[in-house]
Amino acid sequence: MLLFTIKRMGVMALTALCLTFIVFFLTNLEPNLEILAKEQNNMRMSDAQVESWLEREGYKRPLLTRYGEWLGSFVSGDWGASTRFSKDVLPIISERLYYTAKLMFWVMIVMVPAALIIGVLSGMREGSVTDRTLSTVAITTTATPEYVSGVIFTVIFASSAVGLKWMKGSATSATDAITFANFALPVMTMAIYGMGYVARMTRASMAEVMTAQYIRTARLKGVSFPNIVLKHALRNALIAPFTVIMLQFPWLLTGVVIVERLFNYKGFGWTMVEAASNNDIELLMGCSVVAVVVVLVTQLISDIGYVFLNPRIRIQ
Repeated sequence: MLLFTIKRMGVMALTALCLTFIVFFLTNLEPNLEILAKEQNNMRMSDAQVESWLEREGYKRPLLTRYGEWLGSFVSGDWGASTRFSKDVLPIISERLYYTAKLMFWVMIVMVPAALIIGVLSGMREGSVTDRTLSTVAITTTATPEYVSGVIFTVIFASSAVGLKWMKGSATSATDAITFANFALPVMTMAIYGMGYVARMTRASMAEVMTAQYIRTARLKGVSFPNIVLKHALRNALIAPFTVIMLQFPWLLTGVVIVERLFNYKGFGWTMVEAASNNDIELLMGCSVVAVVVVLVTQLISDIGYVFLNPRIRIQ
């Protein structure tokens, strides 16, 4: 296990290095640098003035040289300064990531138990009316993207015409203090979209376990159906959904880009959009590294956790 972890961490470091270089290359293309020069000075700058500014600021040096300097500064803790917010990048990302972590926490609190309950109830009696009904609900929620469900929820619960007073809080204020009014809609939008996928995976795993030989043996011995589900089937049925649940974290980090922008919740996703919209190279690079690390770490935890949960899996 230790050797496996070390190898995976080496692959993770190499992957992060390649991905950050790709992002660095794309953000430093000539059109982007031209826009950056005009935004920092004057939108009516001539081509000669743009070239002079880029030369003076060091953007005309070789790409690999600048990437190496950025990587060295990044590793040492100097993430540069944001041109959009006129602040150091590291404090900005730390603050915004904390806001998004609160959103992701409540999404998981709502999504995971609901998805597991739906999946288990569907898989317990495959093909029943309950199974078909819950499966239809799960498929519908997964097929509805956040930018659609978010608008629908806003119209139903928060519009002045038909909305409910206790759900009309602004998500922007949730960065100061979380209340049901200002946090319910963002959480509900993300939880419902991810819930269907986890529920479907749980249902498939539960249905497979219920047809296993040891479940049949337990039935022949006269074990009650609730005991069969809770003591024999449930633990093994949750092995596969564990991996799916862990992989929801990368999805949440990308899904918040839409939801935070839609509800104007100024977290990590909102910051990524602002950095990309304003061609803020340093901030965009910092956000990219954080996103890559989150994805790679959650995948590693998922692999390790799956091995511990399933004794039949052995790492060679």
